[in-house]
Amino acid sequence: MVEDKTATPPRGWMQEGSPFHEGEIQVQARLGVRERMEGIGRKVIRDHMPDQHRTFYQQLPWIFIGAVDDLGQPWASVITGEPGFISSPEPTSLHIHSTLIENDPLTVSLQAGRPVGLLGIELPTRRRNRVNGHITQVTSEGLQISVTQSFGNCPKYIQARSAEGDRPEINQVASPILAEHLLPHDRELIANADTFFVASYSGSSRGASAGVDVSHRGGKPGFVRVDDDGTLTVPDFVGNSFYNTIGNLMTAPQAGLLFPDLQTGDLLYLAVTAEVVWEGPEVDAFLGAQRLLRFRVKRTVRLNGALRAKWQDPELSPFLTKTGEWLRQS
Repeated sequence: MVEDKTATPPRGWMQEGSPFHEGEIQVQARLGVRERMEGIGRKVIRDHMPDQHRTFYQQLPWIFIGAVDDLGQPWASVITGEPGFISSPEPTSLHIHSTLIENDPLTVSLQAGRPVGLLGIELPTRRRNRVNGHITQVTSEGLQISVTQSFGNCPKYIQARSAEGDRPEINQVASPILAEHLLPHDRELIANADTFFVASYSGSSRGASAGVDVSHRGGKPGFVRVDDDGTLTVPDFVGNSFYNTIGNLMTAPQAGLLFPDLQTGDLLYLAVTAEVVWEGPEVDAFLGAQRLLRFRVKRTVRLNGALRAKWQDPELSPFLTKTGEWLRQS
């Protein structure tokens, strides 16, 4: 493990009113962007959704969600529906008129009062926006969210795709395949993935952004390396420098990963512990990597054929032309 050289943020940068919690501030200070990101964050991170975001969510066929189960384990998941299943009656409220897929590992954990992170992503246009907040109501028809933070993300590393329509072989109730390690077909799905989602939690950190985040990760197919022992290693490319996910991992090193297979409709959920590799030969060897994220799998849940929509082959993000690949061992 690389020696921790975390910088201590200067006094005054953790005062009330910052849009970032302690973990995010710690990472921003370490990487020398703290003052700049505080200024940007105060401008673009809102306590409500602007009208264009409210309209954006209403046109989506899905929304990605992150939450924490009763044992403190984050999970990343997805809720689907016909466009219009998400509504926003007011700028601080988001209503989701649909439920999790049956046997989803988060099913029993979405309860009123709990923190939640949401990510809306529109693959054909590469648009994405995020909401963090708390669940205010859960019914058999969906849930309601009170918004505490809302902000947009850039289109970097998103693979553009268009939907081909619904798959005729959709499983209305997908039987879960449970394990404590990656199975062979899980390894294959991950090895071919160009997209996954990660949920993380700020733990005991306080501040306006404390709670749960769910974020997108994209790369060339094979950008997630699967080692023989099942450990996953992922390059972390340059982003918006908010460091929401990495900031959470500084205070609570558990995470939840979701790998969707957009051809077959399979969903692979992973409960993992996470480590940030800040520097070293592995980081240097992967073109474009600022650092690495390493995930050790504790639990897996697989739902085969659970997604209704089928997507076309991707148009890879142009930002990926400046990134490398893992060197294959001969």
